[in-house]
Amino acid sequence: MNVGGTKNLIEALLTHAPEARIIMASTNLVYNDDLSRPAREEDPANAQQPYPATKIIAEGLLRESGLTWTVLRFPFVYGDRDGHLESAPQLLSSWGWHPAATMSLIHHRDIATAMQIALTGTMDNQVVNLSDDAPTSVYEIARIVGAEYKESAEPLENPWKGHVDATLARELGFRPVVRSVYQAAAEDAL
Repeated sequence: MNVGGTKNLIEALLTHAPEARIIMASTNLVYNDDLSRPAREEDPANAQQPYPATKIIAEGLLRESGLTWTVLRFPFVYGDRDGHLESAPQLLSSWGWHPAATMSLIHHRDIATAMQIALTGTMDNQVVNLSDDAPTSVYEIARIVGAEYKESAEPLENPWKGHVDATLARELGFRPVVRSVYQAAAEDAL
């Protein structure tokens, strides 16, 4: 669907609205897990799972289309009782995530924030990583949602796994409305 839908959209826009702006919602899962720092937009996209692999292909189609595009790469998205944060402990446990691993997050309200900026043209023809202001540990997420998570004193192997560098987004004017999962919890907006 990511690839076929993107092809169809590009074809329709080239035919009927070549001046249109396309904003693609992508994922930070396109980055390698073993980077020595948070993932930056210029890092190679090398998906290790099928879903992000289709995002990489769709991103490439957009870049090559000749249209005006923006790719927004989102980290773990949650908010307003959508169930995503509550499902995180079980999902991350099934993926073998260490309890001390931290990850970039974004509240779904800030997807709208980013889209509004992208619609101004500020992000045209760029890939932009987004995140809130406070990567949060898997253990903390579990506690916030009232779930159990295994404890471990073993060393964390890949400390930057799940982190994105959102410096470019900040330089382009993005400021998260929901700055952290703790703010979301305080505002009853998990």
